Amino acid sequence: MTTPTDTPADRPSATKHSLVQYFSRLRAFVATPDAGPARLGFVGSVLITLGGLGAGSTKPHDPVLESIHMSWLRFGHGLVLSSILLWAGVGVLLIAWLALGRRVVAGAATEFTMRATTAFWLAPLLVSVPVFSRDTYSYLAQGALLRDGFDPYAVGPVANPNALLDNVSPIWSITTAPYGPVFILVAKVVTMAVGNHVIAGTMLLRLCMLPGLALLIWAAPRLAHHLGTSGAAALWICVLNPLVLIHLMGGVHNEMLMVGLMAAGIALTFQGRHVLGVTLITVAIAVKATAGIALPFLVWVWMRHLREERGYRPARAFVAASALSLLIFTVVFAILSAVAGVGLGWLTALAGSVKIINWLTVPTAMANLIHALGSGFFPVNFYATLRITRYIGIAIIAVSLPVLWWRFRRDDRAALAGIAWSMLIVVLFVPAALPWYYSWPLAVLAPLTQSRRALAAIAGFSTWVMVIFKPDGSHGMYSWPHVFLALAAALIAWRTLYRAPEPAPASSAQ
Repeated sequence: MTTPTDTPADRPSATKHSLVQYFSRLRAFVATPDAGPARLGFVGSVLITLGGLGAGSTKPHDPVLESIHMSWLRFGHGLVLSSILLWAGVGVLLIAWLALGRRVVAGAATEFTMRATTAFWLAPLLVSVPVFSRDTYSYLAQGALLRDGFDPYAVGPVANPNALLDNVSPIWSITTAPYGPVFILVAKVVTMAVGNHVIAGTMLLRLCMLPGLALLIWAAPRLAHHLGTSGAAALWICVLNPLVLIHLMGGVHNEMLMVGLMAAGIALTFQGRHVLGVTLITVAIAVKATAGIALPFLVWVWMRHLREERGYRPARAFVAASALSLLIFTVVFAILSAVAGVGLGWLTALAGSVKIINWLTVPTAMANLIHALGSGFFPVNFYATLRITRYIGIAIIAVSLPVLWWRFRRDDRAALAGIAWSMLIVVLFVPAALPWYYSWPLAVLAPLTQSRRALAAIAGFSTWVMVIFKPDGSHGMYSWPHVFLALAAALIAWRTLYRAPEPAPASSAQ
């Protein structure tokens, strides 16, 4: 049975509720059976936060832990205990997510349940140390470069020795910033507010990711409604997914801002608010260039609207949509760059990811397989092989993107599918990828792929990525026991969703 807030006719009235009334609904929600996964996931997030004190991506020297005599959590038996707590938290959160996913498959989940559950799972992670990545320290150091008069697109953090540099991974200390002017400006403002205080900077930077999460929560159901699919399922896929909450919010990654802005821009464009939609996409590109994949597909959407609403001929509609999109992008990006005080040097730093070597992309996986299998028969130079496979991967991307852009032009669903396929191709065939990169296609796939098989596949893959990576940011892809453990967890997750009960015939949940 649905509540008044679960019906489409009553959704606009929800905006009239006061903050007090909304929290009253949350308190009432806690006492309902629907809150079971929310309560369980909250426990998991608390365990992750506690375990992260010792096993997360902690500072080399943490004065907070030392002042309360808890630095023992980072060494010896303390580290073992911290690791157990953190992994137990990940396991509990995954179980809660899968339990919620079974309700999604059964058609028994509502959008309010998803939003309320997000709040419960997220709250403890807002005060955790960075987990599964040390990138937040690089972000802060790059922001400090701009703050102190350096060009982060010309020099790496090593050029500006300070307390922030001490926490940057050595591989990134000499690497220039590959992020757009908006994110560099955000990092600069954070370091201006807190100075070189790493802990305060990390907390404030994480709070700066919240608008991205809020935009994703707003956009995902709207895209689903536009396509006639489930908003609750979309939220389960791209918001409540532990890959998103743990890596993007717990790990403090700028993908959270980029994905939220991109999804909101797509949703607004579908609604006919093209100028605002393209503007948000441009801001997303100014966070991270990946969002630019979506922009050409939105030209088709704008073109179609011009034909339907103004009667433009196809050629005129295409030229108008392209010119207006390019004009908005150029003006907005130029303004953002001027405000940040930087140029386009970040584009040259995008190749910095080639330093990463793992099995998450096809070119790197193929190079590893060729080296592993071929070395027994003939000499194999791994790095030479890797260069070749990566060039092939780049060629595949260069050919695929224009083909996909032309192929997926017919309607809004096709445009969204084209963006999803393009992002998936990019993630799979770029020289190197990291787990949070998969949040890009997830945000676009969420309104599209909601069959039982799709949800089960997403559950299995997301679980595998969560388990194969370690809380300190390293991975276990070269450890066979770790690989088999991740595969076993993924199979369990897949089976849990694939064997979920069928939807009730008269289900009225949104």
